[in-house]
Amino acid sequence: MNASVFDQFDALASQVANEAITHSLVKDVVLPGAAAHKLALITLDNGLDHTKPTTLGPNTLIELGRTLEGLRDRAAAGEINAVAVTGKPYFLVAGADLTTVKQLRDPQQGAQMARLGHAAYGLLADLGVPTFAFINGVALGGGLEIALACTYRTVSSAAKGIGLPEAFIGLVPGWGGVYRLPRLIGPEAALKVMIENPLSNNRTIGGREAFELGIADALFEPADFLERSLEWSGEILSGALAPARPHAADPAVDADVAQRWDAAAKTARAFVSARTGDAAPAPGRVLDVFEAGKLASQKEAAELEVEALTELTQTPQFRDTVYAFLDLVQRRGKRPAGAPDAKLARPITKVGVVGAGLMASQLALLFARQLKVPVVMTDIDQPKVDKGVAYVQSEVDKLLAKGRISPDAANRTKALVTGSVSKAAFGDADFVIEAVFEELSVKQKVFAELEAVVTPECILATNTSSLSVTAMAEGLAHPERVVGFHFFNPVAVMPLVEVVRAPRTDDAVLATAFVLAKSLRKTAVLVKDAAAFVVNRVLLRLMGEVTAAFDEGTPAEVADSALKPLGLPMSPFTLAAMVGLPVAQHVAESLHAAFGDRFHVSANQQALIDAGIKGLWAPTEDGGQEIPASTRALLRVGNNPSTGEEVLRRCQDALAEEIGLLLAENVVAGPEDVDLCMILGAGWPMHLGGITPYLDRVGASERVNGRRFHAES
Repeated sequence: MNASVFDQFDALASQVANEAITHSLVKDVVLPGAAAHKLALITLDNGLDHTKPTTLGPNTLIELGRTLEGLRDRAAAGEINAVAVTGKPYFLVAGADLTTVKQLRDPQQGAQMARLGHAAYGLLADLGVPTFAFINGVALGGGLEIALACTYRTVSSAAKGIGLPEAFIGLVPGWGGVYRLPRLIGPEAALKVMIENPLSNNRTIGGREAFELGIADALFEPADFLERSLEWSGEILSGALAPARPHAADPAVDADVAQRWDAAAKTARAFVSARTGDAAPAPGRVLDVFEAGKLASQKEAAELEVEALTELTQTPQFRDTVYAFLDLVQRRGKRPAGAPDAKLARPITKVGVVGAGLMASQLALLFARQLKVPVVMTDIDQPKVDKGVAYVQSEVDKLLAKGRISPDAANRTKALVTGSVSKAAFGDADFVIEAVFEELSVKQKVFAELEAVVTPECILATNTSSLSVTAMAEGLAHPERVVGFHFFNPVAVMPLVEVVRAPRTDDAVLATAFVLAKSLRKTAVLVKDAAAFVVNRVLLRLMGEVTAAFDEGTPAEVADSALKPLGLPMSPFTLAAMVGLPVAQHVAESLHAAFGDRFHVSANQQALIDAGIKGLWAPTEDGGQEIPASTRALLRVGNNPSTGEEVLRRCQDALAEEIGLLLAENVVAGPEDVDLCMILGAGWPMHLGGITPYLDRVGASERVNGRRFHAES
């Protein structure tokens, strides 16, 4: 037997225990048509059920590489005319096996892993015959890079989860993606896929958008996707078809493209800076490779990618991101601690929403789109109800215009959402959620009115952000049916729901809430009924410390930028303005009432609210920001300023104290749930690995609590 180029990677594979190998299963297919071309079809399959994604570890890549070597020899012998790669149902490949990658502690092993991928994908790109990728489902990271290495690509219109998320998980697209994608679809679109989408809550695209961007050459429906793809491949091989690629761009031969390349990189760097404060290394390294590879050959670009991957796999930020993404979001998020048996859940066939304001309207749209059941909104008068229903319809129209929803789905969704001025419309609802003004007496009145009209089995939920669910249920005949179901704004984007269990909430109600959250494609975390639950309690403690430092005399620029090293989505004062100063002040007052002076209530913030001022900062003509003189005149600050470093340390210690108390009160099952809540509900940066590991690393946990939240590994 001839030696394989992949023999050199066997030692690497031996270092990885328990890899779930994705096998390369080959079947010869005679393509339809007079020419009777023979195609070798590789199906990537890990032999597990459809809920277990295929991934790429060293053993998987070695098997794929050796399979391709055999097919190269068959192609050279004239036995096959083409090779195609597809996946098991719902997956092409979901990317690199992060569990495997994080085991590679030696930089040389990281380099070997990078070179292994290039060796396998290089064969696909230069096999001696045309190669095809049939993207039948999820194609993330290395999975999409397999497709990019092929000569041609088709995609299913039902495929979801297509993208290059490496910047989000602390890496670069290191197996050819940074080189191939911009040359296929243009630099601007490529950086949207590689930078903008990953840093926007790790957004991915579907099959139709992949086709429109030019990632795929043909789009087929899922019912006969493989058959149509094979048929299309035959037409390509026979010369009957030649895909147009209007977005293709080569900066080495086109000066205009080279200029676009530079402009796109500049725009992307500004986006990265705005989103991360340049605190996360991976997005910048993606752009470094993108820029350095502008005029490079494929081989030269591969070395750039290998170098970047090797460097990043050894960074603490990568390991922190793997903990945050894999251990928290992917694992704990899908198996919520303390959730009752899902078999106890009740069916939801109709949903009621009390209120027709912005939050309520967002909820109505979400329920209608994801559950596909009737949703009825109520409010105190018909104009408010009409406005809420109109909002839902306008948002559906926007989704339709963007191609995110089909015309039929748009019409069905609109028809599902209705309005009424009478709560009697909830008489046959299974689940009713209130989203009215954040005032306990108002919510108690709503629940009393609801109990008079709903069935005994109907679940009553509150979207409160800080009030007591227990107090809301007081006086009801059936307090066991009341549950907190707290969404974050904007509802369509933020993935977290805090499911709040009051002392009398029963297991069937709680189980229904968790199953419902999953049906809405949200991640649910069980929290005990305590003021502000988790996210707002931690976030308001953080913002309160910054505001207190400002009130004491710290310059606004210093106080507001003190947290910049964390790479938070926005600064504290900007966040307060976005949330709304009255809302932020109301929650701060609630927390102050519940917990005392740990939560600062700012007289300066109240002065701004009283004057109708929406935020501390105002934009300047040059694109900056300043505090207008009229705003400054309202402020009363002390003469005890702090440095930015002092404000940061103060915030770290306050967070460690508050989370320590929160855990001591058993608000959640463990520090991992605090981490998950802050990542999904407050945008805590992935590269910091969760808020409690961060506080351990900077020493705040031990300074304040005398011990770490996590044992040292």
